[in-house]
Amino acid sequence: MKALTLRSARFRAERERRWRELEALIVRAEKEGVRALSPGELSRLPALYRAVLASLSVARHIAMDRNLVAWLENLCQRSYFVVYGTRHLLGEAVRRFVVDVFPRTFRQLSRHVLLSALFMLGGGATAYFATRADPERYFTFIDAQMVQHRSYSTSVEELRKTLYSDWRVDSAGDSDSGPLAAFASFLFTHNARVTLLCFALGFALGVPTFLLLVMNGFALGAMSALFVDKGLGLDWFGWILPHGVTELFAVVLGGAGGLELGHAVAFPGERTRKEELARRGRDAGVLAIGAIAMLVLAAAIEGFFRQMVDSVPVRYGLATTTAIGWIVYLGWPRRKAAT
Repeated sequence: MKALTLRSARFRAERERRWRELEALIVRAEKEGVRALSPGELSRLPALYRAVLASLSVARHIAMDRNLVAWLENLCQRSYFVVYGTRHLLGEAVRRFVVDVFPRTFRQLSRHVLLSALFMLGGGATAYFATRADPERYFTFIDAQMVQHRSYSTSVEELRKTLYSDWRVDSAGDSDSGPLAAFASFLFTHNARVTLLCFALGFALGVPTFLLLVMNGFALGAMSALFVDKGLGLDWFGWILPHGVTELFAVVLGGAGGLELGHAVAFPGERTRKEELARRGRDAGVLAIGAIAMLVLAAAIEGFFRQMVDSVPVRYGLATTTAIGWIVYLGWPRRKAAT
């Protein structure tokens, strides 16, 4: 026992100086960031890290003091994240995602985005023209929950009220959300659910994603046909587009992410399906995160702008500005920062 203690003390005495040197550098890097270290200290980090790894291996092999082994393991773990880990503050990570990662991934998967948009627009166009040709088909394309007293039997005046009568204050001073608030909330919840399901079910060869996009288009097309036939097309699109540009675009991005997953499963190439799914899943996940952020923004637009603005030209102005903004933000290539 005495020999083991002496051997442990000698082992520690011979190497502890490098352990302490590495620990001091790691503590500084954790508190102030890697940039706080000088070029000489940065070049020294890998050598010290490897030395501590070797010490840990020896300590485990010759059954050193358990406390010493635990301390070395902790030091090695912390050192790994400093030497090899990408350490970004939350703000920096968000900025990088918004400025670079999300737009770049969108452009990389532009074909899937276009395909997703075509599926939804195709469903919308089919339902729109079919419903206008025969109003009896209205309930074929739209869920009864979405109708909410909006059908061909509803008067023009009642339909108009659903676009302008929302969020009024009654004589008692209470805010009357009216039927439009419930309908807007339902639309947002519906589109958010479709967005997430389009992405999550993409692994099934993209088939559920395709069906969800087309069915979402059906609902939008049938409802649009109703308002157009009632002479309220301009008002309807003026109500839905300010937040709908962002909200529906988010649905398209969720669908594109699902199609990317389906592509990985259907056409893995030389990789295994698991490997290809993991590789493509990262890009698909970026689109999904971006889509969720867009849904939050759409909810903010729908929640505040719609309450304050009844002017149709102003509504179309916001919709146009939003559409141009997304096109420029996501579609305009950015110059890479100099390294």
